[in-house]
Amino acid sequence: MSGELIDRVDWDKGGGLVPVIVQHAHDGRVLMLGYADREALAATLASGQVHFHSRSRGRLWKKGETSGHVLNLVSLALDCDADSVLCQALPAGPTCHTGTASCFDGEGDAHPWLNRLEALIESRRGADPETSYVAGLFARGTKRQAQKVGEEGLETALAAVAGDRDELRAEAADLVFHLLVLLRSGDLTLADVVGELAARHRPR
Repeated sequence: MSGELIDRVDWDKGGGLVPVIVQHAHDGRVLMLGYADREALAATLASGQVHFHSRSRGRLWKKGETSGHVLNLVSLALDCDADSVLCQALPAGPTCHTGTASCFDGEGDAHPWLNRLEALIESRRGADPETSYVAGLFARGTKRQAQKVGEEGLETALAAVAGDRDELRAEAADLVFHLLVLLRSGDLTLADVVGELAARHRPR
């Protein structure tokens, strides 16, 4: 969103303010809702860090100005009615003043089932390997986890070559599951992988 697009905002509709929905640029989580005036949007674009108009203080406010938990701007987009803004950003720490990643219940996950699966995998790390398949993978170490990813990757490729869509779907699910286990073993998440992909596609 270039500076000239600020002039396209329908400032009159909201009395000089527009709602700004902040979304995590890598995993899609909705982080917070704030309000901006012309000054705040201009400051966001100029600094690369997200600014708002604080309605309670009646002044310009940079998110994280006291906590250090700033929001680093990735992009801004105006909606079809020109009366709200979608801000994609990368947070430096928790977004909410309560210390959570998101100001919304449930952390605002864009892919809640995958995020719950990651949390379940992590919770099984210390379980009994005799009763938990995931705990068994953790107990057997990275070498076994990597081997499973290799096995499932080969089976996924073979299913694709065979043209079996049902088998491809099932094997791909196994591959993603075992990849999540391997990532957690390395203290990484799927969001970290998405972030790496996004970094590779930044304009040079």
